[in-house]
Amino acid sequence: MTVEVDRGALYLGAVARVGDLVRDVAADGTRPVPATPGWTVHDVVAHVAGVARDAVTGNLEGAPGEAWTAAQVARGRGVATADLLAQWAQDAPGLAAFLSSPDGAAVSAAVFDVHCHEADLRAALGLPLAVTEPFLAWCADAFRTSFAGAAAAAGLPPVAPDASDLDWFRGRLGRRTEAVVRAWSWPVDPAPYLPLFFLFGRAERPLGERP
Repeated sequence: MTVEVDRGALYLGAVARVGDLVRDVAADGTRPVPATPGWTVHDVVAHVAGVARDAVTGNLEGAPGEAWTAAQVARGRGVATADLLAQWAQDAPGLAAFLSSPDGAAVSAAVFDVHCHEADLRAALGLPLAVTEPFLAWCADAFRTSFAGAAAAAGLPPVAPDASDLDWFRGRLGRRTEAVVRAWSWPVDPAPYLPLFFLFGRAERPLGERP
C-alpha cells in the first residue's frame, strides 16, 4: 500500500531543520561534505536554496541535471549563508504549496533531495543521522516501488533486498558503496540489479554516518 503524506509539509519541515543546522555554523561554511565530494556546507545550502529559487521563478531547464545544480552552487558562492537562508525562507512556501497539490507528486524529488542533503549536512557536522519517520516510511516505500519498476523494465523479476528504510533512503541516493549494498541480504544474485539500484551514482567509500 502506498504511504500517503503531505509532501509540502515534509519539505517545509526539512527547510526549517537545515536552517537550524547551519544558521550558527558560519565558521563551518567551508567544511567539506563527504557525501557530496567537492562541495562545502555552504555549497549544499546554496544548492537546496537554489532549487526553491529556480522552482518559483520557473528556471527549470536542465533540472535536475548536474549543470542545473552546479549553476545553483556557483550563483550562491559569494552569498552569505544567512542571506541564502533568508531567500530560501521566502521561496520555500511557494514550492511547498505546489508539492502539496495533486500535481506536486511529479516533483517529489525535491522532497527526497532536501532530506538527503539534511542528512549529508548532519554527517558533515559530526551529528548523528536523524530522519523523521513519516518521511522515511514514504521515501522507502517509493524507492522500493520504483526499484521494482526499474527491474521489470529491464526484464528482471522484481526483488527487494532486506535492508532498513534508512539504508534504502541513503543507498538509492548514492550514499552507500556498491560493496555495502551488495552485502545486503538479497534473495537472488544482486549483480544484474546493482546498476539499477543507484539513482545518482554510489559512494566511493563509507561516509562514516552514525544513527
